[in-house]
Amino acid sequence: MTSLKDKTIVITGASRGIGAAIAERAARDGANIAILAKSDTPHPTLKGTIHSTAEAVEKAGGQALPLAVDIRDENAVAGAIQTVAATFGRIDMVVNNASAIHAAPTPNTPMSKYDLMMDVNARGTFAVVQAALPYLQKSGTAQSPAQILTLSPPLNLGSQWIGRCPAYSLSKYGMSLLTMGFAAEFKDWHINANTLWPQTLIATDAVRVFFADAYTASRTPEIVAEAAYAILTGCNGRFETGQHYTDESALRLVGITDFEKYNTTPGLDPVDDIFLD
Repeated sequence: MTSLKDKTIVITGASRGIGAAIAERAARDGANIAILAKSDTPHPTLKGTIHSTAEAVEKAGGQALPLAVDIRDENAVAGAIQTVAATFGRIDMVVNNASAIHAAPTPNTPMSKYDLMMDVNARGTFAVVQAALPYLQKSGTAQSPAQILTLSPPLNLGSQWIGRCPAYSLSKYGMSLLTMGFAAEFKDWHINANTLWPQTLIATDAVRVFFADAYTASRTPEIVAEAAYAILTGCNGRFETGQHYTDESALRLVGITDFEKYNTTPGLDPVDDIFLD
């Protein structure tokens, strides 16, 4: 498969940032994009809603289905997945992009933040995949596997990372562990499962809030979108299942090595993301 034309892709947290960029990139092939996120109305400080992403998707050439969903609610997730399948007739891919972040040490992590991260990151990923699984099973073939792509880091157990923000690390590593489990469990059903993580900081609202000093030394979300596109299309067998990819490693596999155009500040080297050595 070298195109996403007519494929149906469920993307969580796609009202802005990386999720929205992935949606728009896939739409350029003529894909059907289901946008699952909480942002149904404009936020006072954060740009983007499910409707603005839907508009961008349709402008790019895709079909959009914006659905206001809190992935912490498994009943809402199940209902949304059924709506996607009824609308487009199939589900071929799931991109687990929705995530909550509170990258703080233990004394500065209230239990409410701990619960939020666990519920959105690990539990939400599981709920979406579980609901979509029957449709992914029908879609996947040996020649064109169904795809699960999770925006989470490689399982780096270095103390400099897990000791920096243990609760957030646990929630994101939970997403990665689940994805590796999906890869093993679903292999015989022709469903691939991989993770994708930015090599550098990406210019999103989360980075602006939590890493403000490094915001200008980052890359645009489009580099992650291009990497996601490469993985989802398979690029003639260049990508396996059960792998942890960075945006750089994924793009290098398809022959792209010049990343300068993605820098938010020309000539300024971007800062490496967390969880990477």
